[in-house]
Amino acid sequence: MTQPLCLLFDSDGTLVDSEVLLAEVMAEVLTPFGLPFSARQYMEEFRGVRFLAIVRALEARFGALGEQQLEDMEAAMRERMAARMQAELKAVDGMPSALEALAAYPRAVVSNGPEAKIRCAMQSTQLAHHFGDSLFSAYPLGVWKPDPALYLKAAEAMGYPPSHCVVIDDATVGVEAGLAAGMQVVHLNHFPGEEITPEGAHAILHARELPAVIERLSQLSD
Repeated sequence: MTQPLCLLFDSDGTLVDSEVLLAEVMAEVLTPFGLPFSARQYMEEFRGVRFLAIVRALEARFGALGEQQLEDMEAAMRERMAARMQAELKAVDGMPSALEALAAYPRAVVSNGPEAKIRCAMQSTQLAHHFGDSLFSAYPLGVWKPDPALYLKAAEAMGYPPSHCVVIDDATVGVEAGLAAGMQVVHLNHFPGEEITPEGAHAILHARELPAVIERLSQLSD
């Protein structure tokens, strides 16, 4: 029997429409700590990037913070983001139906965010039952996209070789990570007028297109 494809989903911007919330929260939290930041800046420059990497880039421009300041700032950001997610977060348009259509495929969430944030996102949007405990956070694994090791570690834990995995990601850092891991990649491109899908990835503009693309990739892998 042919081994089915394993679907590895990014969370923010792919499964859940959290990036505008995250951009707003980061602007609210970073600026008072002396790191001027705007929601627009996140969307244009840092979308999908690890929080600490964003902070380090801003420190290089505006000056370094002390360790206690960093801890306080991140704690404030995580607390405020959790509250916004529980109150406002929604699934990406069309994604719940796409997941139902893809119910026969093994799947996991693979995110640069902390596990608590992933779980909050899945529960707040009623997507948790699609993934169970197949949630892979970069934090305990110690690798962050665009490093391909994050997707490779998730694939290994799921029991699938890279050749039988499909990454579904909206951010360039995730698309690049999936391609570098030797996996098929579906780029959910929310900004086709501004972002170019990297060569080798399959571009879609809406989650409703995902089941047909996965079916086609599944047939090619047989």
